[in-house]
Amino acid sequence: MLRTLVISPNWIGDAVMAQPLLRRLKELAPGRPIDVLAPTWVAPVWRAMAEVDAVIESPFKHGALQWKERKAFAKMLKARGYADSYVLPNTLKFALIPWLAGIPKRVGYKGEMRYGLVNVMHHDDKAAPRPMAQFYQALADAPVRHLQRPERLPEPVMTVAAGEAEAAIARLQLPAGVLVAFAPGAEFGPAKRWPSSYFAELAQTILANRPDAQILLLGSPKDRAVCDEITAIVPQAHNLAGSTSLSEAIALIARAAAVVTNDSGLMHIGAALGRPVVAIYGPTDPRHTPPLSQLAQILWLHIECSPCQQRECPLGHQNCMKQILPADVWQPLQPMLAGA
Repeated sequence: MLRTLVISPNWIGDAVMAQPLLRRLKELAPGRPIDVLAPTWVAPVWRAMAEVDAVIESPFKHGALQWKERKAFAKMLKARGYADSYVLPNTLKFALIPWLAGIPKRVGYKGEMRYGLVNVMHHDDKAAPRPMAQFYQALADAPVRHLQRPERLPEPVMTVAAGEAEAAIARLQLPAGVLVAFAPGAEFGPAKRWPSSYFAELAQTILANRPDAQILLLGSPKDRAVCDEITAIVPQAHNLAGSTSLSEAIALIARAAAVVTNDSGLMHIGAALGRPVVAIYGPTDPRHTPPLSQLAQILWLHIECSPCQQRECPLGHQNCMKQILPADVWQPLQPMLAGA
């Protein structure tokens, strides 16, 4: 049976936003299995998508060409029998793999001048920014130069197998109660982080109103220090940053009554799992990478200097985040927790 290969982006949030592409591919070829080639750290996201038949973890190092290794890997892929491939990263290195594997249809955006490597070429109109979910989904259809933004953007959907959340709760020895997930980190840089003292104040407000709440601080090992700043003020919160696998974090978010998050990969996961999300934006643009869910609430002041898209605030004040107060986040969060 012929198969489809999708080559994953390197970022968790981008992988989530690529799910509508897979849904569209299934609509066009319902019986064709879809494999995803993904970095190890992104693989759990794809495993939570019903459209994926198999996830193949990429063995390549970031930034390295590894020509010999790519040729050997492509030979393995060729044996799986792919009819088409969709190259989501824009770099030349990723486009080499389906070309070396002899996959006849190789779809992607122009990126790093990949003519020949990509033989169904889409063009990215940088003068007309488009939401990422729509950007990826468009690869399933005939190329167009100008993507028209639809009235309603496609919404990614992820699922978690029964029992995964309970297993994570048991392993982490979390007390019973209503789970509220916080994602205080941001891989992109500190400019995207809502102040840890604000997260702490919000946690105190939640606990004052819902004493049964269990505040889960989720993130990678890099986020541990930021989460420590929160637990120094609110010791009842559970600092799980770096203590869970991504699969466990996904399972815990699936059980959460609400998710409070910066613009991050975990934000997109919460939205795709159908959880109520309060998403806090400052230097980035929610028109480009919003949490795609009817249950998501976006807080963005869009002050004069925002969006700057910088890792650190170039003006040194981070007003785009600091002027969103804990009370502003509590307002949309309160009804989310009322029915939990």
